[in-house]
Amino acid sequence: MLPEIYTRTVLDHRRATVAWAVGIAVVGLMYASFYPQVSEGGMADSVANYPEAMREALRLNDMSSAAGYLGSSVFGLLLPLLAMVYGVSFGARAIAGDEEAGYLDLLLAYPVSRVGLALQRFAALVTGAVAIGLVVFLGMLAIRSNAELDSISVGEFAAQCVNLVLLGITFGALAIGLGAATGRRGPVLAGAAGLGVLTYAAHSLAGIIGVSWLRYLSPFHYYIGGEPLRNGMQWGDAAMLAAISAALVIAGVTRFGRRDLNV
Repeated sequence: MLPEIYTRTVLDHRRATVAWAVGIAVVGLMYASFYPQVSEGGMADSVANYPEAMREALRLNDMSSAAGYLGSSVFGLLLPLLAMVYGVSFGARAIAGDEEAGYLDLLLAYPVSRVGLALQRFAALVTGAVAIGLVVFLGMLAIRSNAELDSISVGEFAAQCVNLVLLGITFGALAIGLGAATGRRGPVLAGAAGLGVLTYAAHSLAGIIGVSWLRYLSPFHYYIGGEPLRNGMQWGDAAMLAAISAALVIAGVTRFGRRDLNV
C-alpha cells in the first residue's frame, strides 16, 4: 500500500503536471525569446529613467545582459510566481482536499500511517516540481543560441532551474503542512498564497523601505538572491530552501498525527 499511494498520486496528477510544466515553460520561453529585441531596442536606456526604487524592486538595473534580463522578468517574476501557485494548489489538495472530500477516511482504513500518507503525497509534489523544472531547463537550452542567451552557461541555467524546483517545493510543503494541520482546503489556499505574496514583497521591497534584514525571511531571497544565472549553484541558498520545506512538512505532519480525524 505504501508505494501505491505515491504512484497513484503521480498518475492521478499526470495530466495536470504536464499542463503545468508545458504552460510554465511556454511562458518562460516566450519572454526569454524577447531578449534580442530588448537588448537592441534601447529598453535598458528607457529603464534607466525609472525611479531607482522601482528598478531595485523589479531587478531592472541590468536589462542589457542576458542574466540581468532573465533574472528580472522571467526567473525573477513570472516563473517563480507560477511555481508558487503550482506548489500551493497541489499542496492544498494533498491532505486537506482529501479530508474535505471524505476520501481520507478510506485511505487511512488501509494499513498506512498518517505520516506515510503525508510523506508520499509530498514525494509526489517533489516529482511534479522536478518535472516542471526539467521542462523549463530543456526549453531554455533549446532556444539558448537563437535567443542570444549564450552568455549564460548550461550550469547556470541548471542552477536557476534547480532553485525554481526548490521554490515550488517550499510553497507546496507550506500548503501540505497547513492542510495536514487544519484539514481545510480553502484556508490553506488563502493562507499559503497570501504568505507567498507577502514574502515576495518582503524580498523585493525590504531594501527600499530600509529593513534589508527582512528579505532573509523570504524564500524568494534564497531562490534568486545569489543570482544563479551569473554565479551558478548557490549551495547554501538551496540548502536553506530544502530545510524550510522539511521544517514545514515535519510541523504539519506532527500536528496531523495528533489531530482527531474521526477515523
